[in-house]
Amino acid sequence: MSREPVRVLVVDDDEKIAAALRRALIYEGYTVTVAGDGHAALARLRDETPDLVILDLMLPGVDGIEVCRRLRADDANGVPVLMLTARDTTADRVTGLDIGADDYLAKPFAYEELLARVRALLRRARPAPSTDADTLTYADLHVDLKTRDVRRADRAVQLTAQEFNLLSYFLRHPRQVLSRDQLLEHVWGFGQGVTSNVVDVYVGYVRQKLESNGEPRLLHTMRGVGYVLRSD
Repeated sequence: MSREPVRVLVVDDDEKIAAALRRALIYEGYTVTVAGDGHAALARLRDETPDLVILDLMLPGVDGIEVCRRLRADDANGVPVLMLTARDTTADRVTGLDIGADDYLAKPFAYEELLARVRALLRRARPAPSTDADTLTYADLHVDLKTRDVRRADRAVQLTAQEFNLLSYFLRHPRQVLSRDQLLEHVWGFGQGVTSNVVDVYVGYVRQKLESNGEPRLLHTMRGVGYVLRSD
């Protein structure tokens, strides 16, 4: 059965860039809506849930950082966010990652690179059907890779898309100590040289949700090394 068309929300106050993005994405088969500022973007997000958001950092009124922060404040909304900006400093990149953006692209950019990043984000958020095992299990934790359902014993756990990706990576490597660099590379797609506390923040989010009923800890901190999924 074919999937529904992928819906992309483009948020950019530069009309020429927004129009060019819209044309390129429609040509690739995506359904595209455009918002010209942060207020319009938030209104769109209240009315509909896109499959991906391409979000400019510098917006009039409510800027892209605040739009992303409000989007991530809703735990049920794990839509992937690709942030665009004319400022390509490490500090800006880290800020975008820390408040919940999934990827970061500096202007000017090649449309081929943007489309490749869009496809990569969508693969993570909407994995293709697989003939491999569709369930990951460790201790009393169960993850269905097809439906993206997560259960701790008999309790459903609601995770955002990036929280789900992080937990799934731990489940594929149980009892292995994983460094922050490993997690940044394999879950967020960034290599070495990116200094960010995004891993620590997201491990904290997942931990809180897995232990909300007082369950025993599964994600443990190995000080100075990283994290490990382990049942004590």
